Amino acid sequence: MEHYANQYVMVTVFLLVGIAFPVVVLWVGKRLRPRSPTPEKEIAYESGNDPQGDGQIRFNVRYYLYALMFVVFDVETVFLYPWAVAYKKLGLFALAEMMIFIGMLLIGLIYAWRKKVLQWNSI
Repeated sequence: MEHYANQYVMVTVFLLVGIAFPVVVLWVGKRLRPRSPTPEKEIAYESGNDPQGDGQIRFNVRYYLYALMFVVFDVETVFLYPWAVAYKKLGLFALAEMMIFIGMLLIGLIYAWRKKVLQWNSI
């Protein structure tokens, strides 16, 4: 029983150190760094150029759809790597699941293609 209590103590110590260390380092950094605010430093860009125009520019929603489709398919293909590495251990059941997964990705790609989300020149 004492062995388990010792493990909880170690986990608690690591948790407290993990929380306290960044807080202490940020607090010390805030106290030690030089602070000399000037009007030039208070603007949005410190490049010396005055900001021009409105910061809220309206973009066509197709840019976002194209980016979202890229992220979805890019992230989903990351799941193929661990499957390929452990394929021999997983067997036929994993092959069937991966085919279903790839089929669902293909259905999404065909849907996006038909909705003309992937046509960049139509923006």
